[in-house]
Amino acid sequence: MSKSRFIATVAFYGPNDQVATKAVVGILSKDNKLEELRKWFSSTIDIREDEKIRAEIVDFIKSHNVEHATATEHVIGCPHEAGIDYPEGVACPMCDFWKGGNRFAKA
Repeated sequence: MSKSRFIATVAFYGPNDQVATKAVVGILSKDNKLEELRKWFSSTIDIREDEKIRAEIVDFIKSHNVEHATATEHVIGCPHEAGIDYPEGVACPMCDFWKGGNRFAKA
């Protein structure tokens, strides 16, 4: 068994603070180095209610010898990524809900 200890973080994103369409799980080493990142998407239901995706997330976390896991309680932002889906330094043009404001205060 590996002596490495890992931490898992789970975050939910969506077009507003009520519906999650994306989940992101990061696996961090004990020195906070990102070891692996995986994303799940759902266009049909709130991803938090998708049994198959929840099971995949649990299996992914278990497969990394995770000692501690933490998750956001609410949807924390837009599912689109700056620098990938739209230019860095500007608000997402696809998600008016998240423009101008503290995304953590909306939950």
